[in-house]
Amino acid sequence: MLTRRILVLGAGQRAEQFLQLRRQADQRGFKLVRFMKMPGDAESELPQKRVRQMPRSLIEYCQRHEIDEIVIAQDDRRGKLPIRDLLECRLESIDITDVMNFLERETGKLNLTLVSPSWLIFENGFRRQLPRRIAQRVFDVISSSAVLLLASPIMLVTAILIYLEDRRPIFYRQERVGKGNVRFNVLKFRSMRIDAEAEGKAVWAKQDDDRVTKVGRVIRKLRIDELPQLINVLAGHMSVVGPRPERPEFVEKLSEQIPYYLERHRIKPGITGWAQLCYPYGSSEKDAFEKLQYDLYYVKNRTLVFDFMILLQTAEVVLWQKGAR
Repeated sequence: MLTRRILVLGAGQRAEQFLQLRRQADQRGFKLVRFMKMPGDAESELPQKRVRQMPRSLIEYCQRHEIDEIVIAQDDRRGKLPIRDLLECRLESIDITDVMNFLERETGKLNLTLVSPSWLIFENGFRRQLPRRIAQRVFDVISSSAVLLLASPIMLVTAILIYLEDRRPIFYRQERVGKGNVRFNVLKFRSMRIDAEAEGKAVWAKQDDDRVTKVGRVIRKLRIDELPQLINVLAGHMSVVGPRPERPEFVEKLSEQIPYYLERHRIKPGITGWAQLCYPYGSSEKDAFEKLQYDLYYVKNRTLVFDFMILLQTAEVVLWQKGAR
């Protein structure tokens, strides 16, 4: 009963983004009725049985098919949008939404193939007012202190096990890129062999990585290796929730290949984040591109309520040991 009936104005390349929402799970909140072929639309791979020509009366078509929302996905809008028809539909309580905003709402990420500088300039979000920053810092200090206190026995046992298996060092320090592209050393329990990167080159972690020690395999599954990062949170280098900090070598490479990649550094990195929950462990440039879309969604829409929801879902991931490598 709550499913919204959607009409897409456009049947070109921008409308092709709906092909990513083919699964039933991707269309829980809406039912896509038709695509309307518009002037200026490029050729696309949309199924032609779902495409119709623009009707003589858009409002009559919408009323006949009980349309709740019109999504504008026209490739070239300059002087070609049916303004009068859209105004009539809007005054009849039919919502009008841009395809970028619609996909953001339904997928929980920013579609980087559609993002433009003008959209970023005029779109709501990306706000970092002083009260919000103060509340965030208080939240980080209280939550990280509480977890450190509760987890201290587990951390002590972990340190002893690492020492017994592979001696020192217990902790692993690695340079990462934080807010404003400032570098800092992230602190973790060592879960790989000392010679994991003997050649001195940064290497993506992979499934069943043979560099991981026996103790490391367990603590990575349970996310215990991440607990020392709470010290980074108390030091102000990180937040509890935010985009994962990447190594400078990867950041330099990815920022050259992926548009808007450096925008994820507008806020502090986090121990957990929206991208980690929504996308599997990334080990390639393609994965980095996909995760960036979730990171930018978080940067745009972050609130304390959103952070708390992410923490609850992270607890579920830890308990069920999902996605660790």
